[in-house]
Amino acid sequence: MIGSGFGNIFKIPELKRRILFTLALLVVYRIGVQIPTPGIDSIALASFFAKAKEGLLGLFNMFSGGALERLSVFALGIMPYISASIILQLLTVTIPHLERLSKEGEQGRKKITQYTRYGTVLLSIIQGFGIAVGLESMTAPGGAPIVLAPGWGFRLMTVITLTAGTAFIMWLGEQITEHGIGNGISLIIFAGIVVRMPAAMGNSFRLIRTGEMGVFPILVLILLMVVVVSFIIFVEQGQRRIPVQYAKRVVGRRMYGGQSTHLPLKINTSGVIPPIFASSIIMFPATIASFIQIPWMQSAAHALRPGNVLYELLYVGFIFFFCYFYTAVTFNPVDVADNMKKQGGYIPGIRPGKRTADYIDRVLTRITLGGAIYVSMVCVLPSILISQFNVPFYFGGTALLIVVGVAIDTIAQIESHMLSRHYEGFLKKGAATRVRGR
Repeated sequence: MIGSGFGNIFKIPELKRRILFTLALLVVYRIGVQIPTPGIDSIALASFFAKAKEGLLGLFNMFSGGALERLSVFALGIMPYISASIILQLLTVTIPHLERLSKEGEQGRKKITQYTRYGTVLLSIIQGFGIAVGLESMTAPGGAPIVLAPGWGFRLMTVITLTAGTAFIMWLGEQITEHGIGNGISLIIFAGIVVRMPAAMGNSFRLIRTGEMGVFPILVLILLMVVVVSFIIFVEQGQRRIPVQYAKRVVGRRMYGGQSTHLPLKINTSGVIPPIFASSIIMFPATIASFIQIPWMQSAAHALRPGNVLYELLYVGFIFFFCYFYTAVTFNPVDVADNMKKQGGYIPGIRPGKRTADYIDRVLTRITLGGAIYVSMVCVLPSILISQFNVPFYFGGTALLIVVGVAIDTIAQIESHMLSRHYEGFLKKGAATRVRGR
């Protein structure tokens, strides 16, 4: 059934063109990851990253698809764009001008997108300059300098190269979203994470060949991977549906309303934003402290490494905080209740207006608690297994949340294209229509 679903893709010319276009741009992105920035000793840089892979640099390197450890032209990855988008979303709540733009429809969204692009370039310049200055003072474990010719020439060249690389990635993502299939920015992150999985699997097989790890632990690991992925898919598809009834109203000679529908509230409304922010906040001081050769600073850096009790407690606490904070910023129950009231809708048994807003907020608060517990479990699980059982394969955390979430979104878009043209999708008939994107 799945095989016939894949076969149906090539029967739809538009869908086939979109998928091939997406794959072609992802190949361009992966080629760019291999192009290094001039003026860097690649061997010394690789040695340095082998030592600092557990800190903030390791997190950014994961999102850049390994480009940061090579300091390629795409070393900053798409993180400046994500940071600018999140900052704009947060400012929308506090700045009236941005709030008005968010409510002006397509034109307002285009203006906010333009501001996001400007913010991306600004953040790229700042981060690129910080990386250039930082690399000039860093050396490999053997003492070899990472930068061959430090100075303002290297700094300016690095800032221009990295900023242009991020701007090009941003353009690639927008082209994929507009002319390809799926969300371009998410697919770029997805490609960067997935491309590293074969190396991790090869490492696991190498451990089996050398006798460092038995076959039974690997089988248990594969089973656990299947369970974790199934759990993520189940929760990401989960919704709390609030019933909504629309009253009948006459407009001209036509009667509208009278139907029953529902307001879907996702269990994990905030997506992968909480673990990203939580990791960044904890790892930033830990990374800084690891470079300061003072005993108590080194002890603090060690305590804030994944697998330690202090790190895990802070990690879970920040995940809970950002789950509630980001949900409160992106979902406004008052606006939802007002729009529902203007359209003649109401929740049975709840008075329209403030009572409806309070009810939606109460339900959202309860399901966000479940979402925060779910995100914490998935993100903490790999750290515990790696530290306590020395499991070498990374199969949980932010990376897996992104991979599964993007896969669900992309499959949902492909399904909608196929079903709208009366072709059977990937899943069995009837079940395909239940695939919901995030």
